Amino acid sequence: MLARVVAAAVLALAAVVASASAAAAGDDTYPVRWEVGYMTVAPLGVSQKVIAINNQFPGPLLNVTTNWNVRVNVQNNLDEPLLLTWDGIQMRMNSWQDGVAGTNCPIPPGWNWTYQFQLKDQIGSFFYFPSLGLQRAAGGYGPVTVNNRAVVPVPFNQPDGDITLFIGDWYTKSHTELRDMLDDGKDLGIPDGILINAKGPYRYDTTLVPEGLQYEIVGVEPGKTYRFRVHNVGTSTSLNFRIQNHNMRLVEAEGTYTYQQNYTNLDIHVGQSYSFLVTMDQNASTDYYIVASPRFVSSEARWHDVNGVAILQYSNSKGSASGPLPDGPDDFYDKYYSMNQARSIRMNVSSGAARPNPQGSFRYGSINITQTFVLKNESPLRIDGKRRKTINRVSYSPPETPLRLADLHNLTGVYKTDFPTMPSNAPPRMASSVLNASYKGFLEMVFQNNETDVQTYHLDGYSFFVVGMDYGEWTPNSRGSYNKWDAISRSTTQVFPGGWTAVLVSLDNVGIWNIRAEKLDNWYNGQEVYVKVADPLGYNVTEMIAPNNTLYCGLLEHLQKPQIHETSKKSSGHAVARWSTQLLATVSLIVTAVICS
Repeated sequence: MLARVVAAAVLALAAVVASASAAAAGDDTYPVRWEVGYMTVAPLGVSQKVIAINNQFPGPLLNVTTNWNVRVNVQNNLDEPLLLTWDGIQMRMNSWQDGVAGTNCPIPPGWNWTYQFQLKDQIGSFFYFPSLGLQRAAGGYGPVTVNNRAVVPVPFNQPDGDITLFIGDWYTKSHTELRDMLDDGKDLGIPDGILINAKGPYRYDTTLVPEGLQYEIVGVEPGKTYRFRVHNVGTSTSLNFRIQNHNMRLVEAEGTYTYQQNYTNLDIHVGQSYSFLVTMDQNASTDYYIVASPRFVSSEARWHDVNGVAILQYSNSKGSASGPLPDGPDDFYDKYYSMNQARSIRMNVSSGAARPNPQGSFRYGSINITQTFVLKNESPLRIDGKRRKTINRVSYSPPETPLRLADLHNLTGVYKTDFPTMPSNAPPRMASSVLNASYKGFLEMVFQNNETDVQTYHLDGYSFFVVGMDYGEWTPNSRGSYNKWDAISRSTTQVFPGGWTAVLVSLDNVGIWNIRAEKLDNWYNGQEVYVKVADPLGYNVTEMIAPNNTLYCGLLEHLQKPQIHETSKKSSGHAVARWSTQLLATVSLIVTAVICS
């Protein structure tokens, strides 16, 4: 046992020393300061307040490289608390930076706080967004692009340009009005439109689209190839994405290089991200439509009027786009088309990613499953008179004290580790209940969707292998259909209505991690849970210590120090100070282990 403690401590020391050296050198530390506040825009012709970062909507790009250290000093100029979370960024050994209510106290209005994390062993296309109280429905999102290190080849030629597109449904009501609707037990209803990069649709139909809306124009050069990074950051609507007359070669999904194949359109569900290579091989007789249209919605006529439309414009274009939009799937609700498409997305097993070794070298299909969670959602249930969403008939109720802080300070009664790992017919309940998972285990999670719309689930802290999906009820016999060789590894997966999706994940990242419905209304109404991955020897053996700028709330509010407003000039000093603190803590751990021997 002692040998393991010492070995783990030495490894942690090595990691901290390396990080401290990098921070001191400054050549791979990326410091930024963000002012988060409101601005007034009218993407659909109705003036409304949105959440902007540095007066940008969408927010600024974090353009970084594998293993860089990132420091984001966030000034909260909103009139309500704020947290930013980093969809798909794994926060290795560092759930303190995850930016969700289970790990962090929110940044109060008028305060600032600095996120500090390393992009350890990751590449790909991700995004950040505000995680509290439906705030993403008001904006606050932006791109994170993690580039390969120069020593790791990319499995395609260098594109001639890099283009980020945010697609998502949009309401002209404020996020506080939407919250009130949900609190009153109402549905949000059909969105008012679909935005592309926070802009309304091009006027493709004069009877549907009013005059004067600002729309996105993507300028390109003929014959060149561009990388399009597309993120669905909407509230609740799955979208079909396509570019008129152009093939989209899929190359990456949420940090994994894919088997390359062409699509004329692709369903992108809420919270998902993809990269495509698109070659400008048309004659540019006119501009071309870029379309995001709703999927898995009712046949109500108003849905036909809700489309996001941008313009692809060649430099030698001879005229404006006109005529009907390019066709997507024949039916709003063609679930078999979408499932077959999803199954076709597979990992490129021969390519490296963040490291040179092939992505397929981790032979997940030969690892024995050590633990299984079957997580079932169903139609909204009444609990204590309120309309709530559940997983395994538990609707999550966040405590005022973050779970991870409660553990750090040995508080009892903040939450229970009694979340059911299998569905049952137990009475529905609201609870601060957590799943217990085994560190270093190999977890099978099955998402069972017993509703009539698509669900999307996200897991913080990890990527998982999406090994199977089908319609009907999952049973242990379903494992016979699993893809055990080249399943895509990602952090957000769809679960089709009346169906299931199975994922496998290696539990090597200590912390408390959020599993959530990415649809904001479902998440807000309790469709989430946390999974606790703790080293039996204690968190601090394999996890970074709590940062010295930790915010306190709930039962720990009395520990909060006065706010010190940081400026960007202090960034490098604070970075080195933090790594030095961690270094001293790790040395202390080693000394303690030796003394105990």
